[in-house]
Amino acid sequence: MIIEPRMRGFICLTAHPTGCEQNIKNQIAYVKSKGHIEGAKRVLVIGASTGFGLASRITSAFGCDASTIGVFFEKPASEGKTASPGWYNSAAFENEAKKAGLYAKSINGDAFSNEVKQQTIDLIKKDLGQIDLIIYSLASPVRLHPVTGVLHRSVLKPIGGTFTNKTVDFHSGKVSDISIAPCEGDDIENTVTVMGGEDWSMWIDALKKENLLANNATTIAYSYIGPEVTEAVYRKGTIGKAKDHLEATAFSITDSLADLEGKAYVSVNKALVTQASSAIPVIPLYISLLYKIMKAEGIHEGCIEQMQRLYAQRLYTGNAIPTDDKGRIRIDDWEMRADVQEKVAKLWLEATTETLPEIGDLEGYRNDFHNLFGFGFEGVDYKADTNEMVNVSSIV
Repeated sequence: MIIEPRMRGFICLTAHPTGCEQNIKNQIAYVKSKGHIEGAKRVLVIGASTGFGLASRITSAFGCDASTIGVFFEKPASEGKTASPGWYNSAAFENEAKKAGLYAKSINGDAFSNEVKQQTIDLIKKDLGQIDLIIYSLASPVRLHPVTGVLHRSVLKPIGGTFTNKTVDFHSGKVSDISIAPCEGDDIENTVTVMGGEDWSMWIDALKKENLLANNATTIAYSYIGPEVTEAVYRKGTIGKAKDHLEATAFSITDSLADLEGKAYVSVNKALVTQASSAIPVIPLYISLLYKIMKAEGIHEGCIEQMQRLYAQRLYTGNAIPTDDKGRIRIDDWEMRADVQEKVAKLWLEATTETLPEIGDLEGYRNDFHNLFGFGFEGVDYKADTNEMVNVSSIV
């Protein structure tokens, strides 16, 4: 079939297998160009098929020569209907890993469930014995709690009052004001249950109970802080409460790993175009202004550049891992530089539908968004008849 992007709001309903494959090859080439990292050799990535989790798996495999197990929840193709991009990403990753002689197996299912945890435990026991590094990078809006059976839904809302600010429709380029009503009822509790640290802790507890964590094992979860302009709806909103819980969980996990001399960290990453961030009002406008400035300064990074730098310059330098005063790894340091944020704040005041094409990088935002689904890559013939039926070779 000829596969073209079909958009509905901030979601693309199609994905291109050849484009996703090219995306994986590009990321692998970048990691290999930066040289070998003396890092973890047996890596579990929970949320391994897109964004930071995918980039972590690629960096582990092709930067550290690690064996990797990836856990994700993706949709395979059916006749005449494409798979989700994460499915095609994982298929391409596994093909490239196999060519390179690297162990790579995957589990497709609900990472919040006891069943998927058990499947993962069984696979580690069978193939790897123990794990050195666990990356926790889930970005689900819902969680079926494995103990209570209650389905929790996260919400993106401010706390205490209505939030009003600018946003942009990144398809049309129209800048407008948006208002978001404050949270109510169980919104905070539900959001923390979905996006906080409870499930991360459950994974580590389950692995430790089965003696599957190596001495000095490290686990990393990902977070975001961001600028003042997004604070009310993000870091001081319902999601911020979940991120606070995630960051607090790092300390309790570290305590639980003391006998193994293991450590848990939260890495605060840069604002990037992801399926999740595209759904957050204000963020697309902020990112388009940020991209313009960071590209001009020569300090722009995508997911793979961020993760390669996290591994090479934070996790595996041979020295103690540097953290901020709250114990967090900061790989958002270039984004949050005072000069960068001052320029963003100035441009924010000037941003209108008319000025944005000049002062922002909306085209870069759109391109990155299309890339998420395998579209817009050089060297891919998007007019060619393409087989949508692609298998992930080692789904367990």
